[in-house]
Amino acid sequence: MHTSSSSRRRGAVILAGLGTAALLLSGCTPSSPSSTGDKPVKDGTLTYASGDAEPTCLDPHVGGNYPQALISSQFLEPLVSRDKAGAIIPWLARSWTQSADGLSWDFTLRDDVKFTDGTPFDAAAVQANVAHIQDPATASSTGYLALRKVTSTEAVGSHEVRLTLSVPDSALLESLSQPWVAMESPAALKRSQDENCASPVGTGPFTVASWVKQDSVTLKRNDAYTAGPADSAHTGAAYLKSIIWKFIPESASRYAALQSGEVDVIDNAQPDTIVQAGKSDSIQHLDAPRPGASNRIELNSGKAPFNDELVREAFIRSANVDDAVNSLFFGTTHRSYSALSSVESLGDSRPDLFDYDPKAADALLDEAGWTARDAAGYRVRDGVRLSVEFPVSTNQSIPAEQSLFEQIQATAKKTGFDVKLAPMDLSSWYTALAKNQYDAVSAPYTKVGPDVLRILYHSDGITPAPSGYFANLAQVHLPQLDALLTEAAETSSADQRAALYRKAQDTLLEGFYILPLYDQQNHYLLGSSVHGLRALPTVSTPSFYDAWVS
Repeated sequence: MHTSSSSRRRGAVILAGLGTAALLLSGCTPSSPSSTGDKPVKDGTLTYASGDAEPTCLDPHVGGNYPQALISSQFLEPLVSRDKAGAIIPWLARSWTQSADGLSWDFTLRDDVKFTDGTPFDAAAVQANVAHIQDPATASSTGYLALRKVTSTEAVGSHEVRLTLSVPDSALLESLSQPWVAMESPAALKRSQDENCASPVGTGPFTVASWVKQDSVTLKRNDAYTAGPADSAHTGAAYLKSIIWKFIPESASRYAALQSGEVDVIDNAQPDTIVQAGKSDSIQHLDAPRPGASNRIELNSGKAPFNDELVREAFIRSANVDDAVNSLFFGTTHRSYSALSSVESLGDSRPDLFDYDPKAADALLDEAGWTARDAAGYRVRDGVRLSVEFPVSTNQSIPAEQSLFEQIQATAKKTGFDVKLAPMDLSSWYTALAKNQYDAVSAPYTKVGPDVLRILYHSDGITPAPSGYFANLAQVHLPQLDALLTEAAETSSADQRAALYRKAQDTLLEGFYILPLYDQQNHYLLGSSVHGLRALPTVSTPSFYDAWVS
């Protein structure tokens, strides 16, 4: 049986990134109580400007995307968290044990916590949350997939809950650390979904006071709050009295607002903005790449033309990604050759598979039977042009990434691919995927740990979640890959798990199902008056619990 320690490690954690995420400072070192002797200033208001799409629902159980995670991390809390070394640490659960057969987990919960509506946090609350996530009516995707192996829950005591699984799940604790399975008030969950989407009720350091759509959400301090995760820098209530969470989609407008002091923190900083901020002595830069998958292009192997491995490899050999990343990102990120983020220690990097080699691409297409070209220079076979439908979410792909796609479009054209980029809003993009109206797509997916490979590339992932979204967009259906991912998810041996995930990655990459690009970007820029902000070492969302403004 594996038993956690419930000891709480304290210390200043100022601007800590996820895993190996680097703190890059622009001109000055952030002040903090530990580094300057200054005491945190209480009762300030911080204004945050997000460039991510405004959520349609603030409840991360519903759907489950990153914009929801960004804001809900301020008022909802999961059972466990991770420290900077990647170890699972206590949060709402004090400790946990796993049965010898791996089919059940017992969690001992904190007994000093209430939801902000006064509802007790106890075993029954955990049961209600699991039921809510798994209820098809909730239309959960990320949370649903994280808890897919949980078959039942049991209140062993008032503050002890048991989760029973269909099969062992070596990634369960990683999954439970994510904001998409954070705890919400059972009483609030009984409201209509519209009501709960507007103001979810959690146990966190802030509460949702109001939401003016297409403008901002106002968060107020929870004065009854006692303590955050085990690596928090202090106990008791947050220093900030309130947070104004604004939605400013346009990058230049966000940065101008930061420069003028209208806002204190911005996310989704673009490469050129980061370089410009580096010349300022009043702006700090926090680089916190997301865990899970790298940013990559998925090739839809479920239909022509990418149901042919030769064509998949030819497309990948036609894409000059290295030059595009170097020219468009100004050194703010590096090329990835892995299915996993650089912060995942089990990531397998294979640069040998992703050389830009148009001559090899030409030979591969000839071998695949695409020998003729039409008047426009595109390859044709049996009168059909070699076309690639590529929907692009303008809410998720930053301008530099969209330019990268255009450069791939240009280099692939030389080989004979007609890449049809189709920019669209998030709703239209999801619809195109659901209708299988794509041949290539870039779809960010954030999950703690290498089990993201099972979510994304096990054939089970071709079946849609209750939300209608299916994660296996490459539509990989390989029994040998399924077997590797299933065994890795069920083994209790860390060494065996690592070996299985590396074999799984080799199988995926050598089959040319994906084209890795770079890490999922997560850049925050902070005014010099902001102290104590860090990115949580789970999914790199900002934590304002220890933050204050001078």
